[in-house]
Amino acid sequence: MPNQKPARTEAKPARRGGAPKRAGLVLPAAAAQAYRKHGFAESRLLTDWQVVVGERLADVCLPEKLSRDGVLSVRVSPAFGLELQHLEPKILERIATFFGHRAVTRLKLRQGEVQRPERRKSRETRTLTPGEDEALENQLSNVDDDGMRAALERLGRAVLGAKPAPSS
Repeated sequence: MPNQKPARTEAKPARRGGAPKRAGLVLPAAAAQAYRKHGFAESRLLTDWQVVVGERLADVCLPEKLSRDGVLSVRVSPAFGLELQHLEPKILERIATFFGHRAVTRLKLRQGEVQRPERRKSRETRTLTPGEDEALENQLSNVDDDGMRAALERLGRAVLGAKPAPSS
């Protein structure tokens, strides 16, 4: 039986270890390669752009690419281009403050349409039932500081009001 082929061994399926992970925890690492392709070794400049420059500026401009020499290409709405050019020193300062070092040395403005980021809608809270209202008051009765008490009451009303009303 010299022409007989050796028996094939079946490949075992790869074993997965650990528990399932939430996509929000895995996504930044998975997207890092795409960010690096556009020069963003630090993806937080893209993901936290609204925090870095503020809501008003984030509505009219978006970062596109960061070159190796520290030049950040920013797409800006045509009507806001000149104003953004005047705000460049302030934006560079905000970026440096955010990262703790001068990651960006200058801006290169490119006019074009800017899609505004979606804003989360605030949830409507329902009015608390008399029982919930009384329970909240009882929980806050030991808080002496008026400011703290008011803040905790607002928080309690928001949390309880976001839940469906208890069935009687």
